[in-house]
Amino acid sequence: MAEDRGSRKVRSGTVVSDKMDKTATVVVVRSYKHTTFKRVVRRRKKYLVHDVENTLKIGDQVRIIETRPLSKNKRWRLLDVIQRAV
Repeated sequence: MAEDRGSRKVRSGTVVSDKMDKTATVVVVRSYKHTTFKRVVRRRKKYLVHDVENTLKIGDQVRIIETRPLSKNKRWRLLDVIQRAV
């Protein structure tokens, strides 16, 4: 069934906020080499993630998947938890 809907983006990141109801904020860090300066550059982006059971806590390592718009800014949902926070 997932093959019919096309390819969906999957990202992994860290939960930085869980204050909202059924929503968590996940920061995804990506590294790439700058084309001109040949240095490794790190960029961060925050995603609002749909968490139905409110199970996520700050510091959890998670994988998220792109989905249909769930609210004004929420377009990602929780796929699985890689590692729980200590």
